[in-house]
Amino acid sequence: MNLLKVVSLWKPVVEIAVLWFLIYRIMLFLTGTRAVKVLLGILILVITFFLSQQFDLQVIEWLFTKLFGISVIVLLIIFSPEIRQGLAQLGQRNLFTQPLKEEEQALVLREISDAAEDLSKEKIGALIAIENNDSLSSYAESGVIIDARVTSHLIQAIFTPNNPIHDGAVIIQQGRILAASCLFPIAQNKDLSRIFGTRHRAALGLSEETDAIIIIVSEERRDISLVHRGRLHKDISREDIITKIKEIVKTKNA
Repeated sequence: MNLLKVVSLWKPVVEIAVLWFLIYRIMLFLTGTRAVKVLLGILILVITFFLSQQFDLQVIEWLFTKLFGISVIVLLIIFSPEIRQGLAQLGQRNLFTQPLKEEEQALVLREISDAAEDLSKEKIGALIAIENNDSLSSYAESGVIIDARVTSHLIQAIFTPNNPIHDGAVIIQQGRILAASCLFPIAQNKDLSRIFGTRHRAALGLSEETDAIIIIVSEERRDISLVHRGRLHKDISREDIITKIKEIVKTKNA
């Protein structure tokens, strides 16, 4: 009997914890996407429906009742890409990987920033994706697996022109170069300035689907950019790379 009481007391706690986790993950996933604006619109409609019931506005209430009847199907059609992406990411989360030690992280960031700075001086383009929470293993399959320690010299060698694997992107996972010559989805944002080429569009495309931190070196303008969650930081310095990545990682672990 006591066991049944304990179970009955813990059930609401477990249910609340599960619901909180699901809502939190959904909000994280939707942040920075078009879904946020759509959800805001839906919230306004729900409030309007509630007010129509309170003030007995029968015509509006009838219209909303019919509208909500088909809303589930409409939402599934509108958000089919986001739903597919979200379900795919559930199996890609690095839930059991240990974060790098602070000194290891500092060493990796220094090597990456040194490589980016040297490549920009040599007018050599580069695209480097650093895995965050969302796994990039599926994108690594499109390239050549390397699995090597991160060094500035190796990154520069990979992107050297005429190298068989210099096209595409390098993926860094758990402080190691996982793969090179990888392909990323291209952002379809028509508002994106024409001065941005394929590398910037690929970086933005990946940032729309994952929380990766992407560094772009432009061979034309000889500048360095960083992309995270669809936000582009242009013309940053070597020190900015390290600072911004540490800020993102710190926020993630907070």
